[in-house]
Amino acid sequence: MDHHIIHLSNGIRVLLKPADTVVSHACILVNAGTRDERPEQYGMAHFIEHLLFKRTERRNTNQILNRLELVGADLNAYTTKEYTCVHASFLTEHLSRVLDLFEDIIFHSVFPESEMEKEKSVILDEIASYQDSPEDAIADDFEDMLFDQHALGHNILGTSESLKAITRQDIFQFLKENYCTDQIVLAITGQYDWKKIKKLTEGILSDIPANLSARERNMTINYKPIQRKIVKPIVQAHVSLGNVAYSLHDDRKVGLMVLNNLLGGMGMSSRLNLQIREKYGIAYTIESNYTPYTDTGIFSIYYGTDGDKAHQAQRLVNKELKKLRDTKLGSLQLHQAKQKFIGQIALGEENRMGVLISMAKNLLDYGKVNTLEEVVEQINRVSAEELLATANEVFEDAKLSELDFIPEQE
Repeated sequence: MDHHIIHLSNGIRVLLKPADTVVSHACILVNAGTRDERPEQYGMAHFIEHLLFKRTERRNTNQILNRLELVGADLNAYTTKEYTCVHASFLTEHLSRVLDLFEDIIFHSVFPESEMEKEKSVILDEIASYQDSPEDAIADDFEDMLFDQHALGHNILGTSESLKAITRQDIFQFLKENYCTDQIVLAITGQYDWKKIKKLTEGILSDIPANLSARERNMTINYKPIQRKIVKPIVQAHVSLGNVAYSLHDDRKVGLMVLNNLLGGMGMSSRLNLQIREKYGIAYTIESNYTPYTDTGIFSIYYGTDGDKAHQAQRLVNKELKKLRDTKLGSLQLHQAKQKFIGQIALGEENRMGVLISMAKNLLDYGKVNTLEEVVEQINRVSAEELLATANEVFEDAKLSELDFIPEQE
């Protein structure tokens, strides 16, 4: 088998992907992110991720960090709108050390007030740094504009006001509501036997009390296109445009992924890159992105260009979108678009940590893991007619929102 799934009695699931290698990877993925915060909690999920490394009932900060670094392992974490992930890479013989640490920081962190104040200061610096980077800031501000008044829109870091207001009691309440055992997947890849992994993980994790989720993510979409221009002390113009899109559970998402990759995805041969960067040389960075969430999604295009070239860049972007709305892909174009996308996904299999986290997300989102063969089959089933219909729905002019960061006039 490509993988094994072990169901612990408290609801935690363990995923093992055997691999013949001396370097192993593991992650613990929690189905809790910034969209699960209340307005007064903005920044909470990311703040907790920082604090997981600070102190537990058994370890101080140095003991947490040295637990893996002393054996040459790498430990890190990240937060998204819907997930919190802690991950590690290590030599195969150190698995029990890794899992013991995962269990300790996820379930036994104590969040001391002194560490909270220090980390608030660190994140406030992170917020200031982010605000100095318009290419990063515009992506978050665009989502905030599309998902107005909803937690999916706000910045992962929160605001200085919301961050300063978070208390230790707030943290424990968020954990109780969102770090639910049936919404946690521990994933491992390495040279391991699944029966031994079952025994090991049961020994480490089975004493964690069951805490089953009562949360539902069901967003009411009241989307209306918005056009907004903001003058900033910057040199380049930065533009983000797009639309709400399909959720993780919408079958049309596969077609939109193919379209997105063709339009402005990975590689130098995307339509937007060929036209706007290679042919006319008016943008160093131009790309499109599609991010599906549990109950909605977002499609966006970003580019940065000199202020006097922004109008031309916009006209060319609109021209490429119109082509996809008006003209069905020919059989050769469709085949090439699919082959490019499939090839990129297959190459991504070389990133074993990335694959492992993707599998863990599959298990959380769908209750199963999609194999590479199943993904390829889904892509190959997409028709030119479906892509044309999707382009006309998602790329329709009247539905597109746009956010522009405009340089100040000298």
